[in-house]
Amino acid sequence: MKLATFVRKDGSPAVGVVDTERGQILDLALAARQSGMPERHFASMLALIDAGSDGLAEARRLAKTWPAAYVSLKGAKLLAPLPEPRQMRDCMVFEEHVANAYKRASERTGRPLAPIPQVWYDQPIYYKANRFAVCGPDIDVTWPRYSQVMDFELEMACVIGKRGKDIQPDHAHEHIFGFTIFNDLSARDAQMVEMAAMLGPAKGKDFDNANVLGPWIVTPDEIGDPHALTMEARVNGERWGGGTSAAMHHRWPAILAHVSKGETIYAGEVICSGTVGTGCGLELGRQLQDGDVVELEIEKIGVLKTRVLRPK
Repeated sequence: MKLATFVRKDGSPAVGVVDTERGQILDLALAARQSGMPERHFASMLALIDAGSDGLAEARRLAKTWPAAYVSLKGAKLLAPLPEPRQMRDCMVFEEHVANAYKRASERTGRPLAPIPQVWYDQPIYYKANRFAVCGPDIDVTWPRYSQVMDFELEMACVIGKRGKDIQPDHAHEHIFGFTIFNDLSARDAQMVEMAAMLGPAKGKDFDNANVLGPWIVTPDEIGDPHALTMEARVNGERWGGGTSAAMHHRWPAILAHVSKGETIYAGEVICSGTVGTGCGLELGRQLQDGDVVELEIEKIGVLKTRVLRPK
């Protein structure tokens, strides 16, 4: 299933099943009410995630009958599918991206080109992102005034569906609710300065609406192998770069196992893959301009569109 958070005509947020062939979004709470089923699992995406397999089973039953509780997908306002995750982490698991980013950083700062450290190969590396800076598809993101270098990052995001600690890789799939697209907007000039101090990123990533998620969450049964998906980034309709999730050096089972070592991860968290090789302007020696429209596409998920604007 494709699960979205959208805005009803009365302005209230709702959770729905997206049918791209019908061009419709089924309002799950309204459909449950019409069918005499409890609505509590569909109060929000977090409520649906917390409901576990029971909530998903109810959503599937409603989607199978598709009652008259839908809105048109065309023109519908989509929010981030998970507007306020319980936690956000962002990894860096694509070797091509790391190598390209190191090279560009060396060119921009004048510092010697450093090799990729061995620890990167030994374990997934991640930082905790700003879960309050999340926004959804098809909105304008205003760049922070302190930055002159705009950039995007094409990433896959994994939504956690079940809490766990010390998760074994062969049980990791039990903890995955679904996958979506993540655009990790980045103020590159600020990032380059602050990370020279060997901590961060901070203001390079932390600004309003920097974490773009969407357009919806796709459940694992519809995704199949999450390590076999094509990924592409376009700016104003022009292909800039992309690759495939098959290039992940650390795959999702290893990521979840590492993140959960000695630490409980919770349903409703989001863990992101990091940028696919050539999936950002930094790697290509290009940067976004005022008014540019970024489209990030991942096979079997969809397209996440964002326009970036300089502050007036």
